[in-house]
Amino acid sequence: MIGHKRFGSREGGVEVVVTELAKRMAALGHEVTCYDRSGSDVMTGDATETRERIIDGVRVVPVKTIDKKGLAAASASYYATKAAIADKPDVIHFHAEGPCACLPMAHKAGIRTVATIHGLDWQRAKWGKLGSAYIKHGEKAAAKCADEIIVLSRSAQDYFEQTYNRSTVFIPNGMNPKEYRPADEIEKRWGLEKNSYILFLGRLVPEKRPELLIDAFKSINTTNKRLVIAGGSSDTSEYERQLHERAKGDSRILFTGFVTGKPLAELYSNAYCYVLPSDVEGMPMSLLEAMAYGRCCVTSDIPECADVLAGHGMTFEKGNTDALRAVLQNLLEAPEHIQQLGAEAKRHVEESYSWDSGVTKTLAIYRGEE
Repeated sequence: MIGHKRFGSREGGVEVVVTELAKRMAALGHEVTCYDRSGSDVMTGDATETRERIIDGVRVVPVKTIDKKGLAAASASYYATKAAIADKPDVIHFHAEGPCACLPMAHKAGIRTVATIHGLDWQRAKWGKLGSAYIKHGEKAAAKCADEIIVLSRSAQDYFEQTYNRSTVFIPNGMNPKEYRPADEIEKRWGLEKNSYILFLGRLVPEKRPELLIDAFKSINTTNKRLVIAGGSSDTSEYERQLHERAKGDSRILFTGFVTGKPLAELYSNAYCYVLPSDVEGMPMSLLEAMAYGRCCVTSDIPECADVLAGHGMTFEKGNTDALRAVLQNLLEAPEHIQQLGAEAKRHVEESYSWDSGVTKTLAIYRGEE
């Protein structure tokens, strides 16, 4: 499997998906290799392993990476594809549009290729013209050369049909069951108690629109709840600085930075509600996770979010601060409705999003049975 970053990391949705699929396939007896980006972890700054190793039964192979902004992802994809071709596998599975720029190399080598499109990444605001063009090139390469394309949303399926006359297979991500974690460490660290805050959790990048949430929240003067912005930047540290500037003057707003492990579980478990105001998403893992913890979720009305909610949450018009403020104001005045929507969301995720189902369908695609 070839993706942007590191197997086993919690940097983003792609890494989570690759990890969950790979370890389950390995547990079923399949030989699985993930080609791992070398260099520094984007979110934590820690150096990655430079040796080949086995994790959860998966062979993890670090590949050469030019550790410079704008070159790291492209170089890692190129060297990973070369390494995968040399290993002569039955299938090479590319994850995300950027790495798919190298998919024709595998196609030319006569190896079956599968591409998972996690989202229309060229639309993301953090990319400049050159970056967007490269990612769009990867999308076109997948549409032209991939033996099969997997998409995570019905809207992406429609897009490939309309744009490239290319059929795709819809396989949603899964989500592991979640258990409530009492506010322990988050209370010690930040003074956060159960139901005392609204939560945004994700990368601090422009397309997720956390500034929209900050503006909507600051205009609500009738609550003593806090707004927690949890996450780190991804090549957009200037944007993160702008968010801090925007939040100035409101002591209720807390930036926690990147969070993982026990504090992450506690943040999800004890939030009054979770908000994802994105303009662009693939299939947001953080939204699935918040729903799995039984949180009431508020998202923009883009199909990628609204389809996941399936009516078990609240939406507002994309990009509309006033509409978001109105939804939040209503929910702050309706704690019983919050509880009902959270319970519905948890039940929906547990019934509809299974990693095992996704693995079964993906393996069928590898075998050419779809």
